[in-house]
Amino acid sequence: VQLVESGGGLVQPGGSLRLSCAASGIIFSRNTMGWYRQASGKQRELVATITTGGSTNYADSVKGRFTISRDNAKRTVDLQMNSLKPEDTAVYYCNLRQVLFGTMYDYWGQGTQVTVSS
Repeated sequence: VQLVESGGGLVQPGGSLRLSCAASGIIFSRNTMGWYRQASGKQRELVATITTGGSTNYADSVKGRFTISRDNAKRTVDLQMNSLKPEDTAVYYCNLRQVLFGTMYDYWGQGTQVTVSS
């Protein structure tokens, strides 16, 4: 399984960025996808997830500002981030969660840096 993120960068407070994650090596449509982030000196935390059926879940800190979406045909999951704040600064990781015979497997991308600063 390979997950490759793109779209990070430096943006001013109030700005927008769109992250994208391309998956390969697995049946993409059968798995929950998500975005997590890890700020310097902090633990990795959930940002948003989207199920195979399109149900979404967001961290309270990003509700109303971030939108997760997936394209099963293209095998991609995107995170649209609006109204960015300095506290959104972190390395963002794409996640694929597979449940196989009752066992959960997590796959991660290499991460992409998002910096929100003036």
